[in-house]
Amino acid sequence: MSLDGRELILGVTGSIAAYKAVYLLRELTRLGASVTVCLSEHAREFVGPLTFRTLSGRAVLSNLFDPQSADAVEHVALAERAHAVIVAPATANVLAKAAHGIADDFLTTLLLAARAPVLMVPAMDGGMWEHAAVTANVATLRRRGVTVLEPETGALASGLSGKGRFPDIDEIVEALRRLLVPARDLAGERLLVTAGPTREPIDPVRYISNRSSGKMGYGLATAALRRGAEVTLVSGPTALTPPAGAVFVPVQTAEEMREAVLHHLDRATIVVKAAAVADYRARHASSTKIKGKRDLTLELTPNADILAEVAARRPNAFVVGFAAETDDVAANARAKLERKGIDLLVANDVSQQGIGFEAEDNEVLLLDRWGGVRPLPRMPKPNVADAILSHVLSLRTAAATRKTPA
Repeated sequence: MSLDGRELILGVTGSIAAYKAVYLLRELTRLGASVTVCLSEHAREFVGPLTFRTLSGRAVLSNLFDPQSADAVEHVALAERAHAVIVAPATANVLAKAAHGIADDFLTTLLLAARAPVLMVPAMDGGMWEHAAVTANVATLRRRGVTVLEPETGALASGLSGKGRFPDIDEIVEALRRLLVPARDLAGERLLVTAGPTREPIDPVRYISNRSSGKMGYGLATAALRRGAEVTLVSGPTALTPPAGAVFVPVQTAEEMREAVLHHLDRATIVVKAAAVADYRARHASSTKIKGKRDLTLELTPNADILAEVAARRPNAFVVGFAAETDDVAANARAKLERKGIDLLVANDVSQQGIGFEAEDNEVLLLDRWGGVRPLPRMPKPNVADAILSHVLSLRTAAATRKTPA
């Protein structure tokens, strides 16, 4: 889901984790949101307003609240217009104020004025999260419909270890997406998604692989979960954290991925093959490390065509494939679509900088087996994921109305 056109308020309070709000702001604006930042008095001691103003392109609200000023009235109106309010980091102090309706600065006044969903992202030290007062305040807020994320467990600023760390930025953004898009249009669907590269061993140290980061496939799995689907994610090696709620199946080689996909295929209603499966493997991988610097002849043999096999063996699933091209993108993609016998092919030009492999953004061309072509402009991969899933739903609905079964 794109955040284009979304009006957000980001409240930042006086935690050592305040600097992480800078990264959150950058991600929100990258996804298209318009963000107004409100700093508490103590937050200003950790990160200055200039940083937030530069990244948001907007004036930063402070705790110096004058209810008689024209700006104050406008900012209360802004709170009423906002699509969501995020407080990140949220200290034990602001949780207590919000729970008890205290409005003694700009941020807490905005929280009372806001009519939009509120997301609290706690960060605190020294076992404070488990304190009875904090537990009671969090329970009060949740009963009122405020979303309060669980902090992470690990090393804290004091040197202690415990629960209180600021959550991962991606987790916060995904929680915000769930608030903004409560519709579950994929409820009842069972998605089988593949992601990442495969590794084909040459010897116990070396392997054949590619530049796939897995971000597109993981983005699709995350978006599908948010939209109500059951998701099985079969993934090659990546540095990514599997989305919570997915059945996660880690694999290494193309053959392992093939076995996992075929094992889960019968239950799937939608199959999305976003993985970059290695086309070849070593015919004879060495069981010991190949030593010495010398010319080496490596005999390769093709891996199985998982996508074509899925298309041939699918029960009633809608099948989506991906194509990474470097030239004649539309023509090559159309040929692959027809050759594989799938329903939808997502093609992108990986020769372009800033999109595709290892990038945060993508720009793709959607080609379907009924002759349709739809280009998607460059946008963050989570937005591309939502657009692809929405297109799948629209194509399947249109196919159901045709005389020839899809």
